[in-house]
Amino acid sequence: MATRFAEPMARLIDELRKLPGVGTKSAQRFAFHILRSSDEDAAELAEAIKGLKQHLRLCSKCNNVTDIDPCAYCTNPARNSRIICVVEEPTNINAVEKTRSFNGLYHVLHGTLSPVNGVGPEQLRLENLWPRLEEADELILATSPTVEGEATARYIAEEVHRRNKSLRISRIATGVPAGSDIEYADEVTMTRALEGRRDV
Repeated sequence: MATRFAEPMARLIDELRKLPGVGTKSAQRFAFHILRSSDEDAAELAEAIKGLKQHLRLCSKCNNVTDIDPCAYCTNPARNSRIICVVEEPTNINAVEKTRSFNGLYHVLHGTLSPVNGVGPEQLRLENLWPRLEEADELILATSPTVEGEATARYIAEEVHRRNKSLRISRIATGVPAGSDIEYADEVTMTRALEGRRDV
């Protein structure tokens, strides 16, 4: 017989289960941890979540998550605005930044093409990329080496070639293992991937 929890606990467990990678058991552990926490700690967690939703937005230029618009990367005069690195998610920016070998700007797609899941080009944040390419010298496609990541890189390359034949388009090298997510790549692997990028 399934365990029944009081309604507030059951509701919290249901909400926690919506988080990626959190199953029922983990959600229950988190919920009971919050219950055992002090009122102050629980209030801080609630405020942090509320603040996240109230104060963070997407950069109007690159789609990175930020509390200022444009974001700190887009407004940094020390960065090379003529090189744009396309990544799938905001967390991928950290993987590239850890290498300390890339000084250009970013463009965040917030996903990859996945027809099976109903994700087409219209669902990706591409519309604000095309105008940025008019001033660019190179577009680096740093999507993950998964089937979806490769399909996304190929689609963007074809679309860019159609719009701007002179722009250099490169793809990060396979220093990142096939089928993996670049978010988990170490600094050395990511550095080699950037250095060994190839033209598309």
